[in-house]
Formats: sequence, C-alpha cells, structure tokens
Amino acid sequence: MALSDIEIAQAAKMRRVTEIAKKLGIADEHLVPYGHYKAKVSLDYVDSLKNKKDGKLILVTAISPTPAGEGKTTTTVGLGDALNHIGKKAVICLREPSLGPVFGVKGGAAGGGYAQVVPMEDINLHFTGDFGAIGLANNLLAAMIDNHIAQGNALNIDPRRITWKRVMDMNDRALRDIVISLGGTANGYPREDGFDIVVASEVMAIFCLATSLKDLKERLGNIVFGYTREGKALHARDLNAHGAMTVLLKDQLAPNLVQTLENNPAFIHGGPFANIAHGCNTVIATQTALKLADYVVTEAGFGADLGAEKFLDIKCRKSGLRPAAGVVVATVRALKHHGGVARDQLSVENVAALEKGLVNLERHVHNVKNVYGIPCVVSVNRFTADTDAEMKLLTDRVAKLGVKVVVANHWAEGGKGAAEVARVVVELCDGPSQPTFVYQDSDTLWDKMKKVATKVYGAADITADSKVRNRIKDLQEGGYGHYPVCVAKTQSSFSTDPNLRGAPSGHLVNVREVRLAAGAEFIVMVCGDIMTMPGLPKVPSAEKIDLTDDGRVVGLF
Repeated sequence: MALSDIEIAQAAKMRRVTEIAKKLGIADEHLVPYGHYKAKVSLDYVDSLKNKKDGKLILVTAISPTPAGEGKTTTTVGLGDALNHIGKKAVICLREPSLGPVFGVKGGAAGGGYAQVVPMEDINLHFTGDFGAIGLANNLLAAMIDNHIAQGNALNIDPRRITWKRVMDMNDRALRDIVISLGGTANGYPREDGFDIVVASEVMAIFCLATSLKDLKERLGNIVFGYTREGKALHARDLNAHGAMTVLLKDQLAPNLVQTLENNPAFIHGGPFANIAHGCNTVIATQTALKLADYVVTEAGFGADLGAEKFLDIKCRKSGLRPAAGVVVATVRALKHHGGVARDQLSVENVAALEKGLVNLERHVHNVKNVYGIPCVVSVNRFTADTDAEMKLLTDRVAKLGVKVVVANHWAEGGKGAAEVARVVVELCDGPSQPTFVYQDSDTLWDKMKKVATKVYGAADITADSKVRNRIKDLQEGGYGHYPVCVAKTQSSFSTDPNLRGAPSGHLVNVREVRLAAGAEFIVMVCGDIMTMPGLPKVPSAEKIDLTDDGRVVGLF
C-alpha cells in the first residue's frame, strides 16, 4: 500500500537546519532557530549579501487548476531537488500555506509524494508564526480605528467609509459581513464591518513586497484605512499605528529556511493567495536565495493568467527581479477535465476530450512565452492511467508552439524523476530571456485592467457600473494611476465564471469593486463573485485531520 504524503514526510531523515544553512555558506550565528529543523535567517545577514551576484530565477506556473490536480508546488520542489541532483547549486522559494485551505479544501500544501518540504506538519500549521503576526498587525490597526472613533474622533473618520477589515487565517463565511460594537456606548459606535482571510490582507501584500524594515514601516504608514466625512483619505500613520504594526512584524520579516526531503535548502516565506492577492512569496526571500545559489526555483499561485501575471506585473516590476526561464505544469487528467470530462471518468482514455481541453494549456504557454516573454518548458506529471495516444497528442500540440514537453516523475522518484526537466531549464537559462510587462506604468488604471483581460484572459472587453467607473476615475485623478492592478477573480477559468473550462474567448470581464492598497502600491480589481473570505466546503479537510493517542498528526494530506 502506497504511503500518504504525511506518512512520507514523517518518515523523512531530516538534517538539522544548521547543516542545511552550511550548504549555502550561512554560519550558525546568522540563524534564529525555531527548533532543530527550521530557522529564520537574520536580516543583518540578508543585508550583507546585497553586493553579491544573482543566480538565475526560474518561475514555475501552471494551467488553470482543476479538481484533478496539477502538482505545481510538487514540481517546484522536485525541480529544485533535480537541479541539485544534476550537480547545480539550487534553492527553492515557496509561499507559506494558509490554515484556511489546509483545514478546508486541500489539506496540506508543502508538495507531495517524494517532492516535499519538511517539517511538513509545522509548515502547514503554525510554522514560525508569520501569519499570526500579520493578522495581529492588521487587527491592531482595526482596533485603533474604532478606538479613535469611540474616544472623540479627532480625525473626523466617517464610520460609513472605513475600508479596513479585520482578518483571521481560517475560512469562515459567517464573518464576511458583520455588525460590530453592539452592547452599549462603552463598546463604541455600532457599524457594519467584515473579515477577510489573512492572506488577502494588505498587510500580507506589504510584508511580501517590502525590502527592509524601513520600507515595511513606510508602506504600513501609507495604508489608507478610510475617509473623513469630507472625503479626505486617512492613513495608518494618521493614527500613529504603523510603528507598533512594524514592531509586531520585525522578527517575522526575516526569511524562513527549511529543507526538502532530499535535504536541499528551501525558503518558505509569506503567502498571499493569487486569486484574491498577488500570489508570490516575499521579495526578501527570493532576493536572498538569488545571492546564495546559482539557480532559484519559485512558484506563482494558480494558473499563469493569475499568479504569473502578477509575479511579473507586481513583484518583478517593484523589485527588479527577472525570471530567466519558466515551467508550465500540466497533467493529462486536468486537461481532460478542461475538455468536459467528469472527475470520476478521468482515468478512462479520452483523446477527443484531451484535444478539446488542450486549448487551456496552449493559451497559458502562449501567455508565458509571447505575452510575458519568458522562455518555457511544459512539465507533465504523468499518471499510470495516461495512455500513449494521449501523451502523443499533448506533445505534438505543444511542439507546434515551439516549446518542449518533458514527462516528470518527481512525485514517485524525487529529484532524479525531474532530472530531464532540470536539464531543459538549465538550457533555457543559458539562452536569451527578455521578460515584458502586460502594461506600462503610464497606462491608465482602466487600460491596465483592459490589457490584462484582453491580452491574458482572451476577453473582448471589460465592463463596470457607473459607481465602479467613478471610483477608478477618482483613484486615477488622486495620484494612484501609476500603480499596477491586482485582479481578484476565480482561478478556475480565464473568465470570471468558474464553470467555463478550457480557453473561453470573447467574453466580458466585469469589475464589480475596486480597492486601494496604497501601502502595497497596487489597485485591487475585484471581478465576478470572488470572495476575499472563503468558506469551508461541504466536507472540510478538518474532518479528516486528527491527532493519535501517541501525539502523531494524521489526515493532513
């Protein structure tokens, strides 16, 4: 009987984190250990690396996700191990899992099979406390807003125009829209409020884009939390909240070092969702890894229409990072699902459905190669039910795009199972790469959103009601027009309808809400019915997660 992911992880022979650090030349005094197998790398040491030459950055992305699974994180880990397996010095950079999905939809999120990061249980649960600190910093500002109003409201805050929400790192639909401050005058003034999940908080976005403690504090101070009755924007610095918020985050900003099952170094730091935020790990972790290795493998959340676009247009634009190569992850099963096959029929050969679903992969490859300007390879996680006819069709179709297809087996074999992917990636890194942005800083906010929709999603146009259009116009005229846009939409489709599989074209993308993230320095365009506080599914993963009498975690993926 095959072992589960958690059983494989629990059987791992981990090395002490000090040994892992030595592989990168990091001395013990630069580590802040959290037990034997995880540590933070001090910011002073990170700063000392700034004059070192950068390695090559490799971006792992994927097709639009399906219930069949694609294996993007598993491929990221497997590719990192594979590069080390073929003699290269490589590090991986991942996001931290959010507890909401861990206990909700998918259980653990640290890779799979023999391509995992460990200690898997710690990473999937509280890890080094980063998410807890981000939630506290967010909620400190929320508490100070309501306290200021209760204490006389010297800033003339309009309670109806407070845009700052509270957060928690759990899927809880009951908290999306609430009323607070009930129970009498001692508790403040009742008003409507709501919760987002931690990974959707602007504090999370700031945390992941900040390059230093000074930058972090300045960005936190720039947060616009609401408006006066006269319509004047109010910032966190107006409440003198940003200093205390920075204090809560000062230790957490240092990147986290762990290891893969093959004892190769991995940085796991920060974790914004890509369907409701910008979907990338921290700039600090990525920049640190590039100074310490010849190759750095990182991932962007969900498909290349969401994660990869934001990786380039937000993270790379702001930080100067530039990927040398890309990997687009796909499975035959997932592509058949895009072709209309039900989940329980995916193991049956269906060449016609695969041909229909391949348009999803083709558009993602087109976007990575031609829209983003990143040379790429398609990595296919092969299942035993995949037939030769299906694999030939996939390979032939992608070859017409001028891109190689490599079958990888890192899930079962670890790094050696992705060795060929690693070799192709090294070849790509040695060639030319000229990453481009989907839009320019000088484009209007409306045009930026339109270019993303038409050039990346295949849409005909974007729409919005007069209220949203006026909000975009106000932000444009208010000095925020040079900001990039961060699109919040379903991850399941190029459209805003999660049920439209494949590669829909000619559709309209409706912008139903616009949010200013002045500290993160982007504008959130909320499209379709996407929620910034997810709910639990009918049967949450929490029902299967348990602790045995001897203290062993079970059911965590």
